[in-house]
Amino acid sequence: MSMVMVKCPQTGRAIPTGIKSDRESFRRRPVFFGRTHCPICHVDHAWFAQEAWVDEPNAWARRRSAGSLA
Repeated sequence: MSMVMVKCPQTGRAIPTGIKSDRESFRRRPVFFGRTHCPICHVDHAWFAQEAWVDEPNAWARRRSAGSLA
């Protein structure tokens, strides 16, 4: 399971929502509204599911390694 992330509108940096999911399960969820406290700017940010993504660093590393071997 990986962390669902959103972008802080103040800084543009990725922040964790506290929700863990895999990419396919998150994609199949109905559209929903969330609120997350930002550890960077210390403000609560409201967001919609379509603005969020699942940060899967292991999948990213595998794709990068596979691309560098080609």
